[in-house]
Formats: sequence, C-alpha cells, structure tokens
Amino acid sequence: MSRRRTIRSLRQVAGALQAVVMVGLPFLKINGESALRFDIPTLRLHVFGCTLWMQEFFLVLIATIFLTLLALFITLVFGRIWCGWLCPQTVLTDLTPFVDRAGGKGPLLTAAAYAATFLISAVVAASLIWYFVSPYEFLPALSRGTLGTTTWGFWTVMTLGIFLNYAFLRHKWCATACPYAKLQSVLFDKSTLIIELDPKRAAECIDCRRCEKVCPTGISIRRGMDAACINCAECIDACNAVMGRFNRKGLLRYAFGSGGEGKILRQNFFVVGGFVLLFFGLSLYFTLARTGVDVTVLPHTMGPRLTREGKIINAYVLAVKNMQDRPVELKVTVEKFDDSLVQSITVPLRLEAEKADKVPLFVRVAKRAGMKGSRKITITLDDVSGKIHIAKEANFVIPDEL
Repeated sequence: MSRRRTIRSLRQVAGALQAVVMVGLPFLKINGESALRFDIPTLRLHVFGCTLWMQEFFLVLIATIFLTLLALFITLVFGRIWCGWLCPQTVLTDLTPFVDRAGGKGPLLTAAAYAATFLISAVVAASLIWYFVSPYEFLPALSRGTLGTTTWGFWTVMTLGIFLNYAFLRHKWCATACPYAKLQSVLFDKSTLIIELDPKRAAECIDCRRCEKVCPTGISIRRGMDAACINCAECIDACNAVMGRFNRKGLLRYAFGSGGEGKILRQNFFVVGGFVLLFFGLSLYFTLARTGVDVTVLPHTMGPRLTREGKIINAYVLAVKNMQDRPVELKVTVEKFDDSLVQSITVPLRLEAEKADKVPLFVRVAKRAGMKGSRKITITLDDVSGKIHIAKEANFVIPDEL
C-alpha cells in the first residue's frame, strides 16, 4: 500500500470514528441515562454515569479549563492536526465531496448533491440536539408528530445553518473565518509540527503544482508555512504520488519546526503540559471527592435562648439535597467546644433518591460562667456506610442575658 493511501486512509478512519462517536454517544445509556447529555428541564449534566447538579457545576468549569489547556497543548506540539484529522468541519466536508464535483454538471446533479447535503445536515443537527433531548424521546416524538415547537425551531435553524456551511463555505471557513486558525500564530512556536517542503531537496521540485491543486484551502505550501494550512497532508499524498513515478520520495513532509530542527521536549511543552496535568488532577480529585449530598445550614426563625434548666439553645435549618440515584440516611452530630456538653436534637435524616428536604436542628449547650458572644460549631453529617462525611460550620450565639 502506498504512503498516499496510508495517510488518507488513516484520516478517513479517524474521521469515521469521530462521526460514529458524535452520532452514537447520545444513544449509549449508562445507569439509565445518556452517556453525555445536558438535561435542560432539570438542569443536570449526565457524564458517563455521573450526574452533576447545578450546585456542582464548578466541576464543569474545571473540566472546561482542562480541555481548553489540552487543546492549547495539542496545538503547541502538533499544530493544526485537529483541523485536518478530527474537526467536524473537515470530516463532514470530506463526507460530502459530491458538492464540489456537481459544479458545472447540470442542474439535476447539482440539486441532488444539495439535497443529499441537506439530509446530512438534518442528521448532524439532530445529533447535536440529542445532547440536550434524549434520542429515545426525540425520535418517537418525531414519528408521532408531537415534537415540541422549541425543538422543531432549533432543529430547523441548525439544519439550515449547517447546510449553508457545508454547501457553500466548506474549507473556506477554515482559511478565513475560523477563530482557531487566527489563534495559531499565537499558539505556535519554532518547534510546532508543520507541513513543509524539505529545504534540502527543494531543487528537486518539478513545479507540477499538484500540491496546490489538491489543497482544500487553496494555499501553496512550497512558499512556507501558511495560517490557512490545516495539516491534512493532502499535499504530501499528492507529492508522494508524483515523485513516486520517478522512484523518489516526496518532497513534502510533516516536521517539528522548520527544517525538522524543532524539539518536542522544550520549555513551552513542560509549562503548558504542567498546567494540563494540574487541572486534570483537580478534575479527577473533585470528581472522586463528590459526596452526592448537598447541605446548607440556614438560620432558624427562633433566636438563641436560655432554658429554665440552664441550657443554651440555638436553632438551625438544614437544607439537604440528595443528588444520588439511591436513598440515603444521614446521622447528624455536632462537635463540642470548650469542653461544653453539646447535644443535637434531631431525628436521623432519610432522603429518597434525587429529593430535597429541610429539617430543623436544635443544638443545646450546658451553661458555663464567662460564656458570651458567639462560638464556631461544626455540624457533621455521616451516612451508615461511611462513604459520606460532610462538615459545615455555623455560629453558636450566646444570649446577652448570660
């Protein structure tokens, strides 16, 4: 198998896998929910068996920072390899080559090409909607004609936008409007992976211009690195095919830096890579540290008071939300302070799956001489399995009459 076939086939395999994952992921169910979907009515994000509630969306922020840094790191090392190999713009443009071929071949073929592109656009738009509306709800509703007006509206607008993009813009988007292309001049350094004409063999070029003809963005890579280059290697394949006729290697190649003199392990590599590892570690830590129970200590309408028995009582309200898919029973305790006897008066707290409740908590402390002002107390909640341990601080106020 020739090198041309190898590079193109690898790109096609990568693109096909990306398309399969993009369309198929919403159909994959883990613990009864989509593998990846943001449920708008409940404001919950389902991520591979883990359900994040709105209170936990700081995890999404950390994960977003991690993914952004990862994209910067990949660009720093491998250039626009994402653009040429995995970007949906490139993948779907490659899946609709008949749009380019239909030009000038009559209105019937042109209409057929645009119709096929419109159908593909509708499927792509639907697959994006499935990340918000489960396909197991979307498709039956579509077949019954009961799809909601809002969903229909989004699907229509997205389909038209995607169709116009792939019918007319295509790779022009990559060369002109894509913000990622504009950023590469900032992200690249002298060791980033690029496609170049081997400077030691430049004199062997026969000026066939085949590399320019096959370039999807219409650049001439022989003139040097261009911001519109998407690292797709079509020019490498073309040059290999032409030079292969003369039993010579192609003149174009992937290279780390100009002349292949760049170094993968360099200062920028370790700096950006370090931040990637840091935020990956933070994402992993906070994900594993999730308790699945959210607790907020609120003030009670009853103020602090002194009983006839000489006990100081403060009242609180525990707002507890069970974000797990199973019931939970929590034991509430209060840590004592200054060797004072602390008693919490509340029943064991039981919450059903994905339910919330508010329960009163009365904390009683034995009166001691010299007690005044307020003290910090720690309210803890533990489940019977020992997997959940939540500690919350609150102010314990001593009445002025003491």
